Amino acid sequence: MDQVPFEELCRQIVQGSNDAIIYSDREGIIRLWNPGAEQMLGFSAAETIGQSLDIFIPENQRPRHWDGYFKVMQTGTSRYEKDLLAAPALRKDGTRISTEFSMTIIRDAAGEIAGTAAIMRDVTVRWEKEKALRKRLAELDK
Repeated sequence: MDQVPFEELCRQIVQGSNDAIIYSDREGIIRLWNPGAEQMLGFSAAETIGQSLDIFIPENQRPRHWDGYFKVMQTGTSRYEKDLLAAPALRKDGTRISTEFSMTIIRDAAGEIAGTAAIMRDVTVRWEKEKALRKRLAELDK
């Protein structure tokens, strides 16, 4: 059996993932938006490529997001490289969802920071169940 070339392997992983895989450049402009992102957030790749990440970041979260994003672009480090980050996101229809994602800093051939890639998952159902459970436990403690 022949080995799959590395580039083709990467393409199939990105295109076939049910999770959203999004790559944005140093300025926070979306450069890759996979079918998992299309399904999760409702925007097609054609609608997002070349657009700011603001397209799915809730307005009240943007200042915090951009402060952190540009700090990562300047320093080349993030505390979230090893941990999951939880953040809300907006779907095209305006629905707010809960997400968790891992982040990777992407560097060019010269080692300079080119942007970041995120692998996101919709955890809204789990988050709502946990919220209901916390509420029920608080009621029982009364």
